[in-house]
Amino acid sequence: MDIYSRIAELKQSGQSFALATVVSRQAPVSSHLGDKAIIFEDGRFEGYVGGACSREIVRKQALEVLRLGKPRLVRITPEAAAKTVLEHADEVVIPMTCASEGAVDVYIEPLVGKARLLVVGGSQIALTTAQIAARMNYTVTLACDKPELAGVSLESEIQVLDWRELGSWLDAQNPAKTHIVVASQGHYDEDALMLIAQHMPRPAYLGLVASRKRGATVLDNLEMLGVPKTTFPQLKYPAGLDLGGRGRDEVAISILAEIISLKHQKAAQEVAVEAPPNPLRAIEQVQAIAADTPVVSAPTAIPSGMAIDPTSGEMIEIAKAVSAEYQGQIYYFSCPNCRAKFLKNPEKYLKDRA
Repeated sequence: MDIYSRIAELKQSGQSFALATVVSRQAPVSSHLGDKAIIFEDGRFEGYVGGACSREIVRKQALEVLRLGKPRLVRITPEAAAKTVLEHADEVVIPMTCASEGAVDVYIEPLVGKARLLVVGGSQIALTTAQIAARMNYTVTLACDKPELAGVSLESEIQVLDWRELGSWLDAQNPAKTHIVVASQGHYDEDALMLIAQHMPRPAYLGLVASRKRGATVLDNLEMLGVPKTTFPQLKYPAGLDLGGRGRDEVAISILAEIISLKHQKAAQEVAVEAPPNPLRAIEQVQAIAADTPVVSAPTAIPSGMAIDPTSGEMIEIAKAVSAEYQGQIYYFSCPNCRAKFLKNPEKYLKDRA
């Protein structure tokens, strides 16, 4: 399968990934103009944009692009200078550590899959919510008693399943991208919530179309059935923002507005908790790069199966790395040249790791 077919397949599946494209090169480098790679949220890499050193730089930058949801031009060059330091910049310059001394520019863009909306119920509010969401950027599934849909015309994109099949359906979804609205309005709310409790108790959003009084009764009923109220800490009832409307269209719009609002609140919180740029640290980084001294960031948790290349500070996959032992400890490198540089002067690269 060529990479364009693969991109189309991933878009169709709703999976999120970053697409990296070589947009400029200065020989000697192994990549060519137009070379592309797909990088997934878990770091998996398909395609080719350069050798071992460039690959790991692109992987790390792609994960950052996916986290921020913004495209970025990554310039990998042995002449890296002051533009290196801005974490949120649209363009970053990173030193090329490999022996080739070539340079390459890689444009990385996030391709984020559609959010998924599960609407449970065949009520008028459920049907209207599903219909409106299908015209927005959502992949919509409607779980109901199928006889409830007799005479109902739905958008062709809406997937329909029997609500009793929710368990296996939920198991196949990503909770972080799944939004759930329970709107059977008394017919099988408790039964559906029991299945949700077993298979996806913490989706991105969980709303119940019910008054405060009936919502509390539903939770009491679930507790008697063995589902503690603490199972759904984020359950919202009545679902939707209080816009003052009571008609089915207005309620459906208020629910979708709440989901959109929640998404943007989460994005704002992620930005707010990030440390503000430290200008002194930025100056130190520029000076270190100019002096050909590696910059080591503050310690972070290293995922299982990953390691930090001491020559570049990049996170790399152990399974694809080369290694060397020094003073009884194993170090991992993105390429043989990085290992050779380290072995020539280990203390140069380790002094900032203490």
